Amino acid sequence: MSDSTYIFANSQPEKKVESKTVEPQEFKLTETELKELARLQAIERVFDPASRQRIQATGISPNWCCLEVGAGAGSIARWMAEIVGENGKVVAVDLNTRFVAKLERANLEVIEADIRHLALKSQSFDLIHTRYVLIHVPEFQVALAKMLDLLKPGGWIVIEEPDFSAARAIAGNEAACQSMNRVNEAIAQMFASRGMDYAFGVKLPTIFQQLNLQELSVENDTPLAPGGSGIATVMKMSAERLTDKYIATGKATQQDIERYCQIAEDPQSWAIYYSTIGATARKSKSKVKS
Repeated sequence: MSDSTYIFANSQPEKKVESKTVEPQEFKLTETELKELARLQAIERVFDPASRQRIQATGISPNWCCLEVGAGAGSIARWMAEIVGENGKVVAVDLNTRFVAKLERANLEVIEADIRHLALKSQSFDLIHTRYVLIHVPEFQVALAKMLDLLKPGGWIVIEEPDFSAARAIAGNEAACQSMNRVNEAIAQMFASRGMDYAFGVKLPTIFQQLNLQELSVENDTPLAPGGSGIATVMKMSAERLTDKYIATGKATQQDIERYCQIAEDPQSWAIYYSTIGATARKSKSKVKS
């Protein structure tokens, strides 16, 4: 994906993007792209363990057909492909597949597309997973409706989204902590200015209930993390990448962002960077006709 204003996702198209299957190939990445790949891989190292646990709780098994929405650097798609085996299938969809285009597995298909306009057969998947995607989609209802249309009756959906309203500095240099809180305000404003909800994650349980999804399970991961930890490093990388966007909100200065990054590196500083809400549920099974 290319540069954008988003913390986790990389771009969101303003118009419909034609779906296309991507053949395995090699790309020469630019310096900017290498930095973005490193950021996505850092996200995977931090968050994949919890994502795998949630996916495993659905009973994912050989022969399943799974959809990964927002493939990132491809770790979850590769892992699911290993589980479903040669008679199963995984489809990985992303707006820009540069980082997953060289995945080479017979049971893994990579498609470059916008999930809202994905041209696949309805009721095709046993499991659909997405992480840190819907928060970046103003029309998230359209994207979620598409996912549910693609899900088989009785199939599982696992969605993980952040809640940035939980973010706050806890311990560290007082001036740096104040700067960190201003950067958090800038993050909130950045989302609001684009019609997005920076606390989207906490809305997931209610959204799932309104959609009549069954067997709902919800987890709230809110790590209190020291500087230098995985989540602190991820957010430092995002702050460096989005410096101009944060400053443009008028809520934070260049100095604030520099201090934010210092806290994220200092093992004596502690902060909550955000919460991750993981919601797992099952689509209702078709009614049996008498």
